[in-house]
This record gives sequence, structure tokens and C-alpha cells, in this order.
Amino acid sequence: MRVKVLGCSGGIGAGLRTTAILIDDDILIDAGTGIGDLSLPELRRIRHVFLTHSHLDHTAGLPLFTDSIFDTLMMRELQVYGRVETLRAIQDHIFNDVMWPDFSMIPSKENPALRYNEIAPGDVIEFDNVALRAVNVHHSVPAVGYLIEANNKVLAFSGDTMTNQTLWPVLNDCDRLEALVIEVSFPDSQEELATMSGHYCPRTLAEDLRKLSHDPEIWVTAMKPGGEDIIFAEVLQALPGRKVQRLRRGDCFEL
Repeated sequence: MRVKVLGCSGGIGAGLRTTAILIDDDILIDAGTGIGDLSLPELRRIRHVFLTHSHLDHTAGLPLFTDSIFDTLMMRELQVYGRVETLRAIQDHIFNDVMWPDFSMIPSKENPALRYNEIAPGDVIEFDNVALRAVNVHHSVPAVGYLIEANNKVLAFSGDTMTNQTLWPVLNDCDRLEALVIEVSFPDSQEELATMSGHYCPRTLAEDLRKLSHDPEIWVTAMKPGGEDIIFAEVLQALPGRKVQRLRRGDCFEL
């Protein structure tokens, strides 16, 4: 299984793309602006989109992506997975025939270009060589992270979250945890803002990581533009002894 980071920034700017992670050629986790760097042939190969939550930095690319590959979706619809609250939000506020056409009704309700699939924490979706398990996390809106398993190895992706009691027991039960991609959006000087908006800062992440009994590679993601160097330096200081790296657009994993 190949994992490619198309976007991992908490915002936009020159060279920055928001969250989108490509699994092999056909599975996408979140559909932020990073998806826009794929070629049309690469976009056409994507058949499944797993959303962590409804916020625009994780969903903004979905409507234009769907429109760009509409010709292929006439033959085989795009499958979009998410919590019921997430799917309801993108139906009500994006694919609502005001902001963007309702592709779940085009060309017809019986033969749509886009099909919604409700998932709940604990659900596992399996494909030929990969399985994705949804895990409840704590954000400002209902959200999930995902455990991505292939070849008896697991990559965990937190999505957006803050201090929680749900992610860590699941990770501790996962003996084959190879890597954890986890968000840290704000520096410690903005801890109050981080907490209000449902995100980690380095101090709160370090506190939660004490709950983790494994020692995987830790990849920090979703840092706000302009603050990356400060945030990452604080993460390193807060996590001595942990294997911590900074996630970057274009990074690839093999599992």
C-alpha cells in the first residue's frame, strides 16, 4: 500500500495545500486543496473518499473534483464516506444546488454521480489490500480519525482533534502501529484558541501522548501557515525521546 500526502497544511499560501491523503491510486482521505495538484488521469482513478469531518480545509476540493471527473462518474459513482453529521453538512451546505449542484441526484437519484455512505466510529471498510477503521475523536464538530491497515501494519491518522479519551485506547490495542499522523495546529502561546477550536497545541499533545503505550513514528500535521517552525520546535521540546517528524506535502509511506 502506498500513502501519498497531497496536502497537510492548516491553511493556504504559496506551496501550501490543505489536508488530502491518497491511498494507492483510488482511495482519498479528506479532500482539501491538496487534491488539486493531481492530474486528470490521477483524479479519475479515485473511487472512494473518506472524510474525517465537514470543515472546508478537509472538504473544499470535493465539489470541483466531482465536477472535473463527472464523465467517468456517469459509469461508476464516486463513493463518499463519513459520519452522518459530516455527510449531512456537505449535503446541506455544499452540494445543495446553491453552492454546487447536488451530484447525489445527477444524472438521476437511481444513477447518481456521487453516493453517500454513512460510517460510525468502530466501522471497518475493507478493500482488496487495505482496511480503514473509523475512530471517534474530539473536535469542534463531529469527527473521526482513521486506522489504515495493510500487510499487517497500521498507519493512524487523527484528523482534527484535541484532548480526547477515545483515540488512545484504540491505538494501544493496535500492536502493529507503525506511524501516527497527528495534528498540532497552534503554538502553546495560543493554547486557549486551540482548545476553543478543537485542536492540539504542543503541550496538550504531549500530555495526551502519555496515554500511548506504543512508540511509533509520529508525523505532525495541520500546522497553521506562518507558525510551522515555532509549533514544530515546541513539539520537539515537549516530546523528548519520541520519534517525531514534520509531515510535508509530497511525503510518501509504504505499508
